[in-house]
Amino acid sequence: MSHSELMPIGAFARRSGLTPSALRFYAGCGLLPPARVDPVSGYRYYSAGQVARANGLRRLREIAMPLTVVEAVLAAGPAEASRLIDEHVAKVLGEAAVVRDRAAVIRSSLAGVPSLPIAVLKGPVLADAVEQVLAATAREPGLPVLGGLHIEVTREAVTLTATDRYRLSTRTLVPAGPAATAWTGTVDGDELRAAVTEIRRSALVRVEAAPHGIWLRMAERGDQYCRLLPEEFPDHRSMLASLPEPTTRVTASKEPLLRALEEQPGERISLRVTSHNLNVLPTGDEHPGLPLPATVTGQDLRISFELTTLYPAVGTAIGPDVLLDLRGPDQPGTVRSADRGDLTTVAVPVKPDHPARGRGPLP
Repeated sequence: MSHSELMPIGAFARRSGLTPSALRFYAGCGLLPPARVDPVSGYRYYSAGQVARANGLRRLREIAMPLTVVEAVLAAGPAEASRLIDEHVAKVLGEAAVVRDRAAVIRSSLAGVPSLPIAVLKGPVLADAVEQVLAATAREPGLPVLGGLHIEVTREAVTLTATDRYRLSTRTLVPAGPAATAWTGTVDGDELRAAVTEIRRSALVRVEAAPHGIWLRMAERGDQYCRLLPEEFPDHRSMLASLPEPTTRVTASKEPLLRALEEQPGERISLRVTSHNLNVLPTGDEHPGLPLPATVTGQDLRISFELTTLYPAVGTAIGPDVLLDLRGPDQPGTVRSADRGDLTTVAVPVKPDHPARGRGPLP
């Protein structure tokens, strides 16, 4: 390779996004030696073929990957490199979670306020409820509260609620004993998800409120801390109170309904309800298909939903049968167990001929 085909370190730095000092460091580590070093002047020269390796090195260091792992990734094939990157990300996230929890403990101690006992709940029941209700959350930039779980505690009940503005799920739990005090807050949903496994393995979970989060105290297991979200949770109680009375009620077996939803090819589905039948069909399709076993009362109706809205609402329902309370093609419908009303999901429909969601998000 001739000298004219090589780039001096300054030009290579501009091509690669690495500073000259970083290039000297990586050369000293053996990760990116120059293609040529002038024996008299000591000037370093790099080839165009080294740009890709330099870019890969820069990107890996931007995610705080140690040099030893960087070297292994650069030397590995695609599958092994992907595995090493995943391991590094998992390690970083684990360390960040530990730091976050320790920082929360420090903040609580600085506040000088001890944690406040709220309620005692059965671990397996709480774990199921958290997973069911969190199915209605969403990650939306600028609206972290849509990824949270709203908790309301009274002496008689603990109510969990979540919404992504197109679904709203709520479940009411009976505490193992009378709640110690009334309390309301919205907890980070991702942190609760991470704690579900430990919650499920605990017979009882004592919930305590700290200034910036809640503690989940579990005998013979490590306590779990979940942050509170400062944003105000949507006024779901007013929305629920404003819903009109149902005009159509459908009771159907959960598993056949789920299978019918799974078999539809489109992103939207329609429910055609008559006095005798419930049909699931693609939005815009007039073919009736095979009717599902169902008990129907009220008006005939055709209503359409996004599959991603209706399917989780049906899938998380408790028990073998689901109850659909429908209020018309442009009104939110309610999905709950036919036998138990402690888990309820409100779902917003879409108009079959409308490119966007029909009535808009829940208030």
